[in-house]
Amino acid sequence: MACRITELVLDCREPERLARFWCEVLGFVVLGREDDDIEIGPPEGSGGLQPTLLLSRSEDPKNGKLRLHFDLNATDRDQDAELERLLAAGARPADIGQTGQESWYVLADPEGNEFCLLRTRVS
Repeated sequence: MACRITELVLDCREPERLARFWCEVLGFVVLGREDDDIEIGPPEGSGGLQPTLLLSRSEDPKNGKLRLHFDLNATDRDQDAELERLLAAGARPADIGQTGQESWYVLADPEGNEFCLLRTRVS
């Protein structure tokens, strides 16, 4: 039997702020809190196909581009409409050296963690 990714841990300075942002972006809800850490995930809870996200308080500064990032696909609108929604939620454009010819957008969450918005819509 193989392993499965069940949760992703993102160190951050303000777990509450990032929980609000990522819950809005992903349609997640707060699943639990322990000390300053917040776990968010799909409304049906943990254990499903989608991993949860644990936002773990850390005072360590973010140095450079993340070595692992999220790729997102819109589920109910086209890429441009989803880009507008993400920007309104607090995302901002990020420059990691892209050429401008990419079919995706590189964005950053409120703490500067990069993620990409891909073109394809998924169900």
